[in-house]
Amino acid sequence: MSNIFLVYGHYNDKSFNAAIKETFVKTAEENGNKVDCVDLYKEKFDPVFAGEDPSQEVLDHRNRIEKCDVIALIAPIWNFRMPAIVEGWIDKVLAPPWAFSFKKLFGNYGYPIGKLKGKKAIVFCTYGSPQFAIRTFFLNMPTKRLRRGVFNICGIKDVTYKRYFAVPFVSEKKRKEFLNDVKITAKKL
Repeated sequence: MSNIFLVYGHYNDKSFNAAIKETFVKTAEENGNKVDCVDLYKEKFDPVFAGEDPSQEVLDHRNRIEKCDVIALIAPIWNFRMPAIVEGWIDKVLAPPWAFSFKKLFGNYGYPIGKLKGKKAIVFCTYGSPQFAIRTFFLNMPTKRLRRGVFNICGIKDVTYKRYFAVPFVSEKKRKEFLNDVKITAKKL
């Protein structure tokens, strides 16, 4: 059994991202896992970071992450990044010195020391663009940034990244295939 901290970032309860969330939570729980879900839009999470100390909400999220085995993110990719509310959550919650610190080597050079080692991450992202464009012209930038620039720096090396392309344009059959992939991923926890 895994304890999963799920961060959901879509404003529309009828979106395909909502279907991903519902499928993932249901399948994970049916397989004996516990899911602690944060719906950033419904909770009106403030994504703006202006150098302030962590709020009670941020500290609560960190506390819940400390108790989890898996961090899951579900959100669309807009303009090669997740929605601002999710990006702000990353900036505020997965921030130094709590999630990582830097070991100085010399001068301004050093490397990150992740403090969330031993945890896993699962990212489910939807794209409006076709796979070919993302992989060739844009060199998988959202994937690389989240894997390397967020989770690896925090010490999370086991990252499962699921991408569903051209979602507004695919058939209902293809959407069912996508949701079946979500079920398979949830069953592997």
